Amino acid sequence: MDYLLHFVFSFIATACFGVIFNAPIKAIPICGFVGAVGWTVYYMLMQYNVTEVQSTFVASFGIAIVAQFFARWFKTPMIVFYVAGIIPLVPGGIAYNTMRSIVELDYNSGIEYGMRALMVSGAIAMGLVFAEVMIQLIYRILNKGRTSMGSFARLKRQRTK
Repeated sequence: MDYLLHFVFSFIATACFGVIFNAPIKAIPICGFVGAVGWTVYYMLMQYNVTEVQSTFVASFGIAIVAQFFARWFKTPMIVFYVAGIIPLVPGGIAYNTMRSIVELDYNSGIEYGMRALMVSGAIAMGLVFAEVMIQLIYRILNKGRTSMGSFARLKRQRTK
């Protein structure tokens, strides 16, 4: 029941961010679903005592895979789904605590919070990039090394002959 509540509320929050980011109307429920999947994966891993950085990496990897799938299915740019989907994982509270600690002259806590924010942000970026690379490799293998640019060049040569 706990996972279902997290899924539903993260769906609502992410869909609302899709509205704020001016996503197409048809993409808003998908944005919500992508964010809900990412947050549920993150929450589930945190329940099994996986570290915050590792949980964030796996969740952002999952977000990127699901976003790639929906972007191809709906013929919509991936960024529409990435941006809204990543919102639940962004370490805003940690960044706030970093600044608060520095303002209060508690530099040790500020550095600790800052490093956590940096590590979580890096995990988000790495999860997105690794998923993108993996999907490109899979499509290259499935297309037997042919790229869309190569196909475009072949068609162009055929038309000029």
